[in-house]
Amino acid sequence: MAISSFLFKLILLFLTIHDLFIMQSHGLNFGINYGQIANNLPSHSRVAALIKSLNVTRIKLYDADPNVLSTFSNSNVEFMIGLGNENLQNMRDPIKAQTWIQQNVQPYLSKTKITAINVGNEVLGNNDINSYINLLPAMQSVYNALVSLGLSQQVTVTTSHSYVILSNSFPPSSGSFKEEFIQYIQPLLSFHAQTKSPFLINAYPFFAYKGDPEHVSLNYVLFQPNSGSVDPATNLHYDNMLYAQIDAVYAAIKALGHNDIEVKISETGWPSKGDADEVGASLQNAEIYHTNLLKRIEMRQGTPAKPSVPVDIYVFALFNEDLKPGPSSEKNYGLYYPDGTPVYNIGLQQSQGGYFPEMVIESKSNILSNNFVVSILALFLVFVWEIRRF
Repeated sequence: MAISSFLFKLILLFLTIHDLFIMQSHGLNFGINYGQIANNLPSHSRVAALIKSLNVTRIKLYDADPNVLSTFSNSNVEFMIGLGNENLQNMRDPIKAQTWIQQNVQPYLSKTKITAINVGNEVLGNNDINSYINLLPAMQSVYNALVSLGLSQQVTVTTSHSYVILSNSFPPSSGSFKEEFIQYIQPLLSFHAQTKSPFLINAYPFFAYKGDPEHVSLNYVLFQPNSGSVDPATNLHYDNMLYAQIDAVYAAIKALGHNDIEVKISETGWPSKGDADEVGASLQNAEIYHTNLLKRIEMRQGTPAKPSVPVDIYVFALFNEDLKPGPSSEKNYGLYYPDGTPVYNIGLQQSQGGYFPEMVIESKSNILSNNFVVSILALFLVFVWEIRRF
């Protein structure tokens, strides 16, 4: 019995260390949006150094900036690149779509991990009917071009939606799309199911709180302790708004006949500053939102309706962007100032003072080697201790 107990402890310790080893080797399990609507952003090489120091392994771009893709060559960073709304009509042409892939994707694939193309951003709801009509044909042309070039298993095709496409989101089980968008969404869902690509949604609990602070609980939107809410149809309990928003999208998709499409969050964040009428936009709230969100991601939580599917999120955004139009909040979603210093501390960067070009970043292979040595040493010490007990 003693030997059996000892072996059980030894195996348990090994599995625990193994899990830590794997987690560190794969980096942080979230993506980040790298927008560039600013005139004071750092060089791409400095951004690459920052990303490496954070151990972030996924970046979403709003274009296919060749300078960014070249700078991140031979890195472990996976890219979702963007194809802007202004290109949708041209991308309907199969020849133009293939040319775009050959110019903006193929030259970089051997050294840079491009895993997805985001065709358009928040197209539905932008009041441009032509873009609504062009969206799916553009996605199909880009996908067919990838197939023709033998890249469709390596690069997926999708598009990001604004949350305004939903007509109802509470309770989550009654989630539904607005009637005027269903004629466009229904064939999009068939495309996602056929190509096994995710449905992307930009979800901001901040907007819900800003719009109705008297009735929307701040703790609920910030992942802070609260009584939450119960969906009367499913009896599922929700302790935060983002998870309820995700499940509402799943319900809306199910209402159109699909259970085979994964929902991912292409943008979520909280501004650290806003105009006087932007209730809730503050540094403190932004810090709390992102800190609690990253804790949830680290726990690999699923939503109440999809508990076995860890939430997949791209945080918005890497930097404050001073040229973004709109209210002040639009310029202040960044986790970092352009000089590389954190806007607030959410535990991503332990160093102080920005990029630290002189900082030596330990290579992944060295990290793994050190972890391996520590693991073996720990197992040996436990073995010796247990043997002495016998």
